[in-house]
Amino acid sequence: MPLIGDVGEDALIALFSPRLPTTTSALLGPGDDAAVLSLKGDLVVSSDVLVQDRHFRREWSTAADVGYRAAMQNLADIDAMGAVPVALQVTLAVPPSTDVEWVLEFADGLREACEPLGVGVIGGDISGSREISVSITALGETRGRTPVRRSGARINNVVAVSGPLGAAMAGFHQLENGLRIDSESIDLFLRPQPRIGAGVEACDARATAMMDISDGLVTDLARLALASGIGIAIESARVPIHPSVARVAGQVVASPLDWALTGGEDHHLLATFPPRTELPGGWVPIGLVTREHEGVEVDGKVPTRWGWDHFPRA
Repeated sequence: MPLIGDVGEDALIALFSPRLPTTTSALLGPGDDAAVLSLKGDLVVSSDVLVQDRHFRREWSTAADVGYRAAMQNLADIDAMGAVPVALQVTLAVPPSTDVEWVLEFADGLREACEPLGVGVIGGDISGSREISVSITALGETRGRTPVRRSGARINNVVAVSGPLGAAMAGFHQLENGLRIDSESIDLFLRPQPRIGAGVEACDARATAMMDISDGLVTDLARLALASGIGIAIESARVPIHPSVARVAGQVVASPLDWALTGGEDHHLLATFPPRTELPGGWVPIGLVTREHEGVEVDGKVPTRWGWDHFPRA
């Protein structure tokens, strides 16, 4: 397979576009200056970026892994609003020395993530750069629902998460240290598997606040608490931990709970619900919204370890 610099932009797009997923919501897809969608309800929009050697490493991730992950973390953001994802816009910047096959496999990863959900790639851009960078804009529709914001949590609400946590951190730790203890957690770091649709279920169950857990549970709990102007108290024993976390942590002398609380990138959801709400299947209660304090407490104490910060203070 030739290099991108050998084939040119138009030829690359001609190879790339047929491998992308489609959506029935698109009245006009790739090929024109802009796409046209037919939507049910209001438009919900979210954007994210992945940069080589910061969000992914080519020695760890195949091109399909990068495409899959880029799609899935953006689809989770739409789901976190209680909306239904329908389409992605994808901007890809790559060095001219990149194999054309890398770009085609990247498209395959996008399709593998999106096609089962009926989500299409409706356009974007391809550009040259010194390193690979992926920018995704995800589009969703409300279908008559009111979007669930971070700012709606109220006193005595139940705090819950939509899936077990910590697997992505267990996978990252292995890759970072050249280990191969548990392949499942490595796969879940490279290709997150949030339950897309859990956010819609939570919205229908009258969730008062919701967000995607991308930077670690305690960090994202603090963001939700700040947005809502409340305090949150969780019990560590109730936090669901993915089984693979204990397998890895036990061999490297790490704390499974720490990884579940601070790891991030599982992309499950965090939400608050009115008291006595019957939670949708798969949602696990872990604590309460309380007026006793501001911010977050775990087992009655302020956490000493937090999650990911792109710009940590010195």
